[in-house]
Amino acid sequence: MGRWEPDAESRFRAAAIELFGEIGYEQTTVAAIAERAGLTSRTFFRYFSDKREVLFNGTKPLQEAMLEALSQAPAEASPLEAITAALLKAGDFFDDDRRPFARQRSKVIAANAELRERELMKLATLSAMLAQALRERGASEPGASLAAEVGIAVFRTAFEQWVGDGERCDYGGKVHESLEQLRMLWAN
Repeated sequence: MGRWEPDAESRFRAAAIELFGEIGYEQTTVAAIAERAGLTSRTFFRYFSDKREVLFNGTKPLQEAMLEALSQAPAEASPLEAITAALLKAGDFFDDDRRPFARQRSKVIAANAELRERELMKLATLSAMLAQALRERGASEPGASLAAEVGIAVFRTAFEQWVGDGERCDYGGKVHESLEQLRMLWAN
């Protein structure tokens, strides 16, 4: 194999998600991922610290984009309106090309307690970051924390629907549907 391989990160990601689906997350080794990708284990570790990172390495860019969208919401926007801007910005990461990977990723995480815990920690961290950003915009407590937690609930609901088998609606549409459901529940 050559010293530099084009698109190695994507090849590792595709190989890992295939293997996770075929033989399970626990049984999949880095060596098997590298072999499936046609690369070396050493090259794998240039992109990922371990096999979990194949599933979680997009967290930081997503968080940064959501925080930026929240901070750029109009000054007169309510905390929930600012959170909505952040939720919709996440749609930049959830396009139709990424849906098959996201679908399989969700299944792998759902089948593994360690990965479910990691996903929950990721969402708790995002909630804390959103709440802090709202406080920096002048929102008081407990409103900032409540708005952030509501945002995470909408995020999870919209994402779970977006990755659902046979789903065709875009993520932003699912965010709007979830917010409308929340409004209807609140009105009743």
